[in-house]
Amino acid sequence: MQGIIDLHHDIVFFMILIIVFVLWMITRTLYHFHYKKNPIPEKIIHGTAIEIAWTVTPSLILVLIAVPSFALLYSLDEVVDPAVTIKAIGHQWYWSYEYSDYSQSDDQSITFDSYMIPDDDLELGQLRLLEVDNRMVVPANTHLRLIITAADVLHSWAVPSLGAKCDAVPGRLNQIPVFIKREGVFYGQCSELCGANHAFMPIVVEAVSLEDYISWVSTKLEEI
Repeated sequence: MQGIIDLHHDIVFFMILIIVFVLWMITRTLYHFHYKKNPIPEKIIHGTAIEIAWTVTPSLILVLIAVPSFALLYSLDEVVDPAVTIKAIGHQWYWSYEYSDYSQSDDQSITFDSYMIPDDDLELGQLRLLEVDNRMVVPANTHLRLIITAADVLHSWAVPSLGAKCDAVPGRLNQIPVFIKREGVFYGQCSELCGANHAFMPIVVEAVSLEDYISWVSTKLEEI
C-alpha cells in the first residue's frame, strides 16, 4: 500500500508541474497575442524546435512514470513469507472465509459466511450497506496472503484503503499479499458486476493486535 501511495504522490508532482506550465503558456499567449496588443497576427506556420520539444518532453515524462509503475505492479505479485493465509470465496451475494492454518483437517478449519447487515438491523454508528455480520479478522503488522476464488460467477474482492483488489474467478485461485500497518476496520465491496444483489455484498476487514487475534482464533476453534 505504501508503494501505491508513493507512486500517487510522484504522479501528482508531475501533474502539478504540467498544469502550472500549461496555465503559464495559456496566460502568456492570451496576454502577448491580444488583438489590441498585437493587431497584426504573426505568420508562424511551424517551428521544428518547439515541435520536437513538445513531442520528446511528454514521452520522457511518461517513461519516468512507467518505470516505477511497472516495478510496483510486479512487486504487488510477490508474496513475502506469509504468517497467515486466508481464503475468500465469493458467492451470490455474500463472502465466505476459510482459515486453514490452525486445523489438522478440512472439517476442522475456521470457516464462516459474511453477509451484509440489513438496514433494519443496523445499530447506531454502523454504516449502511457496508456492515457485515462476520468480519474478516486479521493481525496487524503481519504479512498476510489472501487466496481468492468464487463459487458461482465472477466477483472481485476489493478494499481500497488497503490497496487490495483481486478478481474472484470460479475454478481459479488468485492470491494477493496484504500487510496492514495499524489496527482498525477497513471497508470494501465486490467490484465486479455479479448479479441483481451485486451492491449488497460488502467486505469488512478488522485488523487487531496479535494477542487479540490469537484470542479470536482460540474462540473460533472452540466453536468447531
